[in-house]
Amino acid sequence: MRQIITVFFVAITMIACKQEKKENDTQTTEPAQVEKEVAAYESFGAKIDDKSSMTMTAMAAKFDEMKPGDTIDVKFTSTINSVCKKKGCWMRLDLGDDKETMVRFKDYGFFVPLDSDGAEVIVNGKAFVAETSVEDLKHYAKDAGKSEEEIAAITEPSVTYSFLADGVLMKQ
Repeated sequence: MRQIITVFFVAITMIACKQEKKENDTQTTEPAQVEKEVAAYESFGAKIDDKSSMTMTAMAAKFDEMKPGDTIDVKFTSTINSVCKKKGCWMRLDLGDDKETMVRFKDYGFFVPLDSDGAEVIVNGKAFVAETSVEDLKHYAKDAGKSEEEIAAITEPSVTYSFLADGVLMKQ
């Protein structure tokens, strides 16, 4: 009788362990699938996801509605037109219709690869419009060695679409 009870408990223990192992196998499979989906992007700066991002044309429309001094929190998808070739500390993103935004990185805390021209990115952060005065533009032109004629031709302030990114996802 003792042997029957012992065999019974051993059998129950083995069955219980076998079921627990199946549950653990299922749990390890699911995170691997999630990593595969996330692995489509390389992340820089703060961790962001690829959900709920605007298109570049929708972002261009937002910029057009803004005045100098306005700031909005936004996430949008675009293509890199150019990137800083020394450190990767800034990039210019396409907004369509020959418009682009100058993107810098929050607290100079991260950089993007130097060879990332043409890459698709999702950026998250603050969009704002900056205006450079005629006086400053003339000063910059003089510092750049422009001719007197070129400097005299500057008569209107320059409006720049700017973006301070706290996180970037770059499509691999």
